[in-house]
Amino acid sequence: MRRFHIGNGIYEEGTDDLLERLTAAYETKLRPLCLCRSPGVPMYVARIGDQFVVKRMPLSGGTHDPQCESYESPYQLTGLGPLIGSAIRIDGATGVAALKLDFSMTKRGSRTSAETSGALSPATVKKEAHELSLRALLHYLWHESGLTEWTSLWTGKRHWWHVRSHLVEAARTMTVRGKPLVDRLFVPEPFRAEDKTAIEQRRAVALADIRQPAPGPRRLMLLIGEIKEFSQARSGRMVVIKHMPGFRLFIDERSWKALQTRFSAQLELWQANEAAHLIAIMTIGSTGSGLTMISEIALMTVTGEWLPVESVYEERVLEKLTKMRRKSVKGLRFNLSLSQPVAIAMLPEARPVPVALYAVPPSAGADFESVLGEMIDARPDLHAWVWRIDDGDMPDLPQE
Repeated sequence: MRRFHIGNGIYEEGTDDLLERLTAAYETKLRPLCLCRSPGVPMYVARIGDQFVVKRMPLSGGTHDPQCESYESPYQLTGLGPLIGSAIRIDGATGVAALKLDFSMTKRGSRTSAETSGALSPATVKKEAHELSLRALLHYLWHESGLTEWTSLWTGKRHWWHVRSHLVEAARTMTVRGKPLVDRLFVPEPFRAEDKTAIEQRRAVALADIRQPAPGPRRLMLLIGEIKEFSQARSGRMVVIKHMPGFRLFIDERSWKALQTRFSAQLELWQANEAAHLIAIMTIGSTGSGLTMISEIALMTVTGEWLPVESVYEERVLEKLTKMRRKSVKGLRFNLSLSQPVAIAMLPEARPVPVALYAVPPSAGADFESVLGEMIDARPDLHAWVWRIDDGDMPDLPQE
């Protein structure tokens, strides 16, 4: 159990005393100290639904003990590393992350074609460290929400309500051009037929900004939701979001074809696995006729446990990891292209040292192997587990 120093007292996780103290700490913005190290590591209190929880400060995970629940895998092993200090700037005093985006939150003119923001080609490498793509923003929200973490003890306990709550809370710690990201983000609440009218009213209020007439560029909103289906429209497709029945989102035919090409792997994984979820992040705006159009969109496939996955090889690794009582943390690509290696997962609680898991795809060449070798050599404090797909079956994972 974690122990926290809050004010003048020390409290153990899960006790009634801590729960009562967190309410006061949240209201007064008092920072708890995690006592996994001495001196304690500063944290903050977040409100998830009607509960108060202690969360690590952004980028502070490496200062916790590896056996602590708040320990975070080294971000240099994933696509997050190149973004820190450029596309993502953390205020050390407040923990708020100022984000630089490579997509617009406004739209000029009447053009309705949507852009697809996804895996980058080698030609776009120069931009990787400077701005967040739409996909990278989704990855960062997923990462900061703790939705990349898993232990078998959570089986059957993670649902859309939890996903939504954690995403919204994470967005509260981020800004874009000095404005809170959460004010421009809509994540639909779980739909209940008996609450249909109230839910639709709250949604209308949340999205009212994109329908307000104003001179100059039209304002856009970010929307994150689970895809239910892409249904045929007279022209293009209607994108149906789960938990938003009756709400019509449109994408034109040219953009639909581009989406199928850019995110073919995500669509294939979703279609091949009934337990998988397809997550979309998009910017949306209203036309003069009142239709809601998608301006830019990116897709991410997640497992039944809501863990991001980008290949059948990762699916096999995650299938094993999700059965472990030991915590695993899924690595994310952010802006990086498929030609660059990342740690697909971490086992932070492994003994005697944490373990980083890598997969070398069949298409990998000498450059991929060279960069991977440099990544492994740079972290002698970690054990490296490597699955070279061309060599055959997946090696045994480190035992609990």
